Amino acid sequence: MDNLLSIVTFIPAAAAAIMALLMRGEDAAAQRNAKWLALLATSITFLVSLGIYAQFDPANTGFQFLEERDWVFGLKYKMGVDGISVLFVMLTTFVMPLTILASWGVTTRVKEYMIAFLLLETLMLGVFMALDLVLFYMFFEAGLIPMFLIIGIWGGKERIYASFKFFLYTLLGSVLMLVAMVAMYADAGTTDIETLLSHSFSAASFDVLGIHVVGGMQTLMFLAFFASFAVKMPMWPVHTWLPDAHVQAPTAGSVVLAAILLKMGGYGFLRFSLPMFPVGTEVMTDVILWMSAIAVVYTSLVAMVQEDMKKLIAYSSVAHMGFVTMGIFSANQQGIDGAIFQMLSHGFISAALFLCVGVIYDRMHTREIDAYGGLVIRMPAFALIFMFFTMGNVGLPGTSGFVGEFLTLMGAFQKNTWVAAVAASGVIFSACYALWLYRRVVFGDLIKGSLKTIQDMDTRERFIFAPLVVMTILLGVYPSLITDIISPSTEALIANFNQSLAAADTSAATQIASH
Repeated sequence: MDNLLSIVTFIPAAAAAIMALLMRGEDAAAQRNAKWLALLATSITFLVSLGIYAQFDPANTGFQFLEERDWVFGLKYKMGVDGISVLFVMLTTFVMPLTILASWGVTTRVKEYMIAFLLLETLMLGVFMALDLVLFYMFFEAGLIPMFLIIGIWGGKERIYASFKFFLYTLLGSVLMLVAMVAMYADAGTTDIETLLSHSFSAASFDVLGIHVVGGMQTLMFLAFFASFAVKMPMWPVHTWLPDAHVQAPTAGSVVLAAILLKMGGYGFLRFSLPMFPVGTEVMTDVILWMSAIAVVYTSLVAMVQEDMKKLIAYSSVAHMGFVTMGIFSANQQGIDGAIFQMLSHGFISAALFLCVGVIYDRMHTREIDAYGGLVIRMPAFALIFMFFTMGNVGLPGTSGFVGEFLTLMGAFQKNTWVAAVAASGVIFSACYALWLYRRVVFGDLIKGSLKTIQDMDTRERFIFAPLVVMTILLGVYPSLITDIISPSTEALIANFNQSLAAADTSAATQIASH
């Protein structure tokens, strides 16, 4: 099918346009229609995206399903996927129908709520498919707007503060990336990402304001992109917007934020930083590896003292993203495969954990850990599901969480044994805070009167969790479902990375000899 990527990308936006133009009123029927249209659109998007997965050839390390046409002001509209991006597309289309189902209880401005999520899906898919710098930047930045509105309108008591903090952190980081993109265009004469991947940017060192910049333009451009992607991940110490955003966001907003939006940072490192700025990457690798290890340990310790369930899981996400950046910047096969695997696994497990919090929040309207206890007596099905995803979050063998953490630690160990050793302690800390949370919420005596009439999960809620359980087990026992698709592309990425470093070393040696 021609234009398959564009069809998948813009089905949600088309549904949002239909909803905005044709649906009127805020009565029960109008709200129900908006929910069903959003569910139908996201489900169709997922079914059509299965065509991308079915036709994708893992052995081809180049971009597939390419679409290219002239756009406005001489710009190009170019889309494509490779082994690194295709699974992020599938993750997005998989999670979004579950997100809409989880929003079935929303009663305030339902049409606008659904429009925001549909537009957000289109923009997130665009990020993973765009093969032009300008197009990528537009999708990347525009995604801030729906999430800003979702947190700011349908969030908790401190939603305005959290939404502006989220918006300003991510926007300020991206301003530097825009400057770097302009410099890239000036140097290469094109905004085509496919062409830029084979372009060699200058790595000649120079002095700026008395500071010697090793790696020259590559290091400066790497840092500019790093500012944007590090905030998006988010990496320590620019992670402080995430717990606030998660706590204030509605359940569905937290699910999308954790499952998909955070992955844009890791995807950006793999698409831009490593292949385009290999010398800059090498210069900064040790710093980033230690930042990742600190993130794993520090945020795990912070998670242990949280009193809000969402905030605890949010800090857990930062720790897991620490494993991701550690794997990516190990720049070897196990590390990068593990980082991508960890991002996909985290997409299922973290989404499920936030949904678990949403289940009991919808009943009790509090996320305070002390408000619960003994839920296993009244909610045995919930207790089972919550335990399963808690084990996945800890990295229990047999779940997808184990595979990603193990591979990233293997990759880091090859690069820096001390970093790997420090990060490995995070596995122990994660067991501490996750099991502590589970014990206090689920076990113990049912002594709080407000909990004695609480109802277990209904059919809709069980249906939402079922596919997430299946994927977490499937990837845990059959990881080659992922690694077979990503490995050829990551092999090519690493080969080009090492080749570019070797060429830069040769060039530097020649310059020194000529002087």
